[in-house]
Amino acid sequence: MTHVLTLNSGSSSIKFALYANGGTPVEELRGQVEGLGATPRFALKTQDGTREERELSAEEGADHGAALQVILARLEALRPDAQVTAIGHRVVHGGPDHSAPIVMDDAVIADLEGLVLLAPLHQPANLAGIHAARAAFPSAVQVACFDTAFHRAQTWEADTYALPKALYDEGIRRYGFHGLSYEYVSGRLTEIAPELANGRVIIAHLGNGASMCAVHDGHGVGSSMGFTALDGLPMGTRCGQLDPGVVLYLMAEKGMSAEEIETLLYRESGLKGLSGLSHDMRTLEQADTEDARRAISYFVHRIKRELGGQVALLGGLDALVFCGGIGENATAVRAGVCEGLDWAGIAIDPAANEEGRRELTAPGAATRVFVIRTDEEQMIARHTVALLTG
Repeated sequence: MTHVLTLNSGSSSIKFALYANGGTPVEELRGQVEGLGATPRFALKTQDGTREERELSAEEGADHGAALQVILARLEALRPDAQVTAIGHRVVHGGPDHSAPIVMDDAVIADLEGLVLLAPLHQPANLAGIHAARAAFPSAVQVACFDTAFHRAQTWEADTYALPKALYDEGIRRYGFHGLSYEYVSGRLTEIAPELANGRVIIAHLGNGASMCAVHDGHGVGSSMGFTALDGLPMGTRCGQLDPGVVLYLMAEKGMSAEEIETLLYRESGLKGLSGLSHDMRTLEQADTEDARRAISYFVHRIKRELGGQVALLGGLDALVFCGGIGENATAVRAGVCEGLDWAGIAIDPAANEEGRRELTAPGAATRVFVIRTDEEQMIARHTVALLTG
């Protein structure tokens, strides 16, 4: 049987999964390398329950290219007979021209390399995965699945900035991100609660990268992220919403270069910058210092502020869904977000929240609240198989 491999290269991690392709992708194993450039760790689990975990050397986890070699070597050892006919890649930025998955060739890859400045944390990592996969599997079809695609149907008002029209025409617009996650979660919500298929839903993808999306009739109508993956909510190391005047001030008064500002906003801000400690929510919760508590409080504050705007955009709310590493696991963050939102019909059952149940809705609450584990890899595999089968 042929196989499909998926690669999801994030800013500090690579997630991967191997699927048997019999017309419908069936997962055989998945894993990840996380902590790249810091404390790299490899983890893998198979469908029969086998698990592997180990620390990687600094050399093995130095960057995405090195980590990919570790992954490919382990796949070869575990599935030596696997016939990988296609590899699906998560590509964060598709720009204005890519609104659907696409089979990649040299021209497409060159186009994606031209978007690196719009996603400097992610696009280079995505491209590293693509180049390594092409070298390792030269005869396999390489498919790009775009995080921006889910948002391409949003209205002009949700897509534009109040800048001269010529800049919009050149591609400066609100793209939105985490689209593969939103697509998967929207589909799962329809399976779990079919009556909400055409409803007004807000999905909060909360993790090292964090964003929120207003969804109506299964389509994205407004994202907290914009031109780049910096906008909106504060994240692990990214600042989120920022007055552009701050950037001008840093240039004029602090003499900072574009490269220095990029490093500040992408790598030294967010939870890490606010806490002075870590980008990891688990570390901040355990530390329980004043700065850690304030960082978490600001994170929750911004989520609630974004939620209010998206409820207005939707004209009401039928469901709120949490997903992503923080959304799926941080009970205190979920409780903090939902506190005081009676005006939006939101109230959660504390016991359900602490136990991590799929639905958290309190009895009698008008708006339903869910926790749905996202699966970008499954979405990538589905798109890849769909392209293979025409």
